[in-house]
Amino acid sequence: MNNRITQLFGIQYPIIQAGMIWCSGWELASAVSNAGGLGLLGAGSMYPEVLRDQIQKCQAATDKPFGVNIPLLYPNIEDHMNIVVEMGVKIVFTSAGNPATWTSWLKERGITVVHVIANTKFAQKCESAGVDAIVAEGFEAGGHNGREETTTLVLIPMIVQAVSIPVIAAGGIGNGAQMAACLALGAEGVQIGSRFVATPESSCHQAFKQRVITSAEGDTKLSLKTLTPVRLLKNAFAESVQHAEASGASKETLTEMLGRGRAKKGMYEGDLEEGELEIGQVSSLIREIKPAGEVVREIMEDCKATVKRCATLLD
Repeated sequence: MNNRITQLFGIQYPIIQAGMIWCSGWELASAVSNAGGLGLLGAGSMYPEVLRDQIQKCQAATDKPFGVNIPLLYPNIEDHMNIVVEMGVKIVFTSAGNPATWTSWLKERGITVVHVIANTKFAQKCESAGVDAIVAEGFEAGGHNGREETTTLVLIPMIVQAVSIPVIAAGGIGNGAQMAACLALGAEGVQIGSRFVATPESSCHQAFKQRVITSAEGDTKLSLKTLTPVRLLKNAFAESVQHAEASGASKETLTEMLGRGRAKKGMYEGDLEEGELEIGQVSSLIREIKPAGEVVREIMEDCKATVKRCATLLD
């Protein structure tokens, strides 16, 4: 494919692997990039020295473009930004913060910047801040989410109409038919997280991967809306959070319940009951663990077949 997203990143297919905490290390990012998509390192779960090591390993494993996802609320944000510049990373996806804070600084250093949003207001702020593209993430997505609870089907055409820069769709995308639908809505690429969790290259715990591929419809729920909305698989921890919210728990209490290591405990260490298990609704469609490169190729083949099928129907 040839469009503004493939040209912007220098990639073959407009498929971006989301930079998920505890799941997106160098093995996954390099595998996706080698398959023609854009792999991202998930810096949100990495100390600065770990990020440096992951970038070095990714650079050794692929000669294709890859990027780093940096949540702007990360406490070592300055260290992370300096490391990506020092290491020669050319693509940065930012999220969870004001795009105006770092966009100009990054672009002055020759870095392509993409920011993740969930509503029209922040999409327009991104364009004003000078980002090169936007990830528009719908309600179906795993991990941190928008408060508006706007679904991808509604969000994408809204954002496409609101801005002139390229839009990457995210949330509820795990196969080629879903990718084709997002392209039909005006997106020029897709960002996929949950499907890449269930790959051998993903750095999360095997027990978490198995839980993802056995999940059923309704097994995820958006929680912590009073603090920072996040979609989680149902387990003992998620139930305790929902009970606390329903009981009117303060933000301080909810923050204490989360703790700094709750996501690591669940996704990286494999504690399926007391850990935080972030995954999207599309997990109910994922039924097997397969190599990331195979996932990329399957999605593209399915996308092309879907487009042809739709053209036949219209004829």
